[in-house]
Amino acid sequence: MTEVSYDVTDDMIAVVEDTDLPRRLKNNVYETLEARDDISIEDADAIAKAVEARYLDTRVDPLDPVGTVSAQSIGEPGTQLTMNTFHYAGVAEIDVTQGLPRLIELVDARKTPDTPMMTVYLEDEYATERERAHEVVWNLEATKILALGDVSTNVADMRVQISLNEDTLKERMITPEEVASIIEDNLGVSTIQQGTEIQFGPEEPSYRDLLQLVEELRDITFKGIEDISRVVIRREELEDGEEFVLYTEGSAFGDALEIEGVDASRTTCNNIHEIHRNLGIEAAREAIIEETNNTLAEQGLDDVNVRHLMLVADMMTNRGEIESIGRHGISGSKESVLARAAFEVTVNHLLNAAIHGEVDDLDGVTENVIVGKPIKLGTGDVDLRMGSTSSGSGSSQAD
Repeated sequence: MTEVSYDVTDDMIAVVEDTDLPRRLKNNVYETLEARDDISIEDADAIAKAVEARYLDTRVDPLDPVGTVSAQSIGEPGTQLTMNTFHYAGVAEIDVTQGLPRLIELVDARKTPDTPMMTVYLEDEYATERERAHEVVWNLEATKILALGDVSTNVADMRVQISLNEDTLKERMITPEEVASIIEDNLGVSTIQQGTEIQFGPEEPSYRDLLQLVEELRDITFKGIEDISRVVIRREELEDGEEFVLYTEGSAFGDALEIEGVDASRTTCNNIHEIHRNLGIEAAREAIIEETNNTLAEQGLDDVNVRHLMLVADMMTNRGEIESIGRHGISGSKESVLARAAFEVTVNHLLNAAIHGEVDDLDGVTENVIVGKPIKLGTGDVDLRMGSTSSGSGSSQAD
């Protein structure tokens, strides 16, 4: 018998160890028994048997069509989703794709979501002090020149004139000298900086070049991450008490994790490809499960068993890369010609298969349905024959 370190009696240990439960669930039962002083051996037996019954009930039977059941379990409630929903619960200031468009985005494994966003958690004093939290905000949010001051053009002198706002510079922790230096590095011009005033112009007097400089100036990111256009800061009640949480429009997951004050262990984004690049395929799998689960829950469909979503995530990630569920991904790379043809672009698949002399072994569900054969699932995979014995008794024989 496995040695147990929980504070329970030998009789209770014998009762729990006698079940077919895996070790993790046995440990959960021990924790429950240990937390209660008033449990008798009969109660312990009843609890262990009830957990065992629930565990056995959740297991899949042999030859059960888990893929088909998962497809039905996600597809049926998926048809009930709101067609176009753009709103993120609790953050009214930021619109994020939800509902059916988001579900399609996930199973298609889009390279960039329609509305990329990050949820950035902070650590230590950055999470509790507003001023420190704002330091992270300005290191995240892209600061353009129009946020720092006014830009005007002096056509007579062919000069671009910038009048910086002193309060904004102080708030965003950037100096006029830094602004002038960034302009010189990005535009290749010489600037004249006096206090909060900056001037520069084209090398040769040209109205077109002057306007071109103004356009290029507006595109420069003076501080923060270029892909993040806005950051919303909110004080939220979490498990460890109140702390500041940042929500961003746009995402640059890898860059954000490197910023001082960002809690890399909790920060996440809704771009599964960014998570894959920075944290690996297992993290991407978890993100797919979490995002699909949250999307369904947002629409009040949280009764879809997470195992179905896990199966989808496993199919999308089991080769070490994120594959879409479509003709350019999983469905288009099946070995069966008929299965590929049944999904999309039927003629192309059949023509290519004929040209290359492909053979279909008819192992899957789709191809057997197409040719009218019983599918190899459930009773369809059991081969029974009637035959007679050598003595001619006529008894049945099972193969």
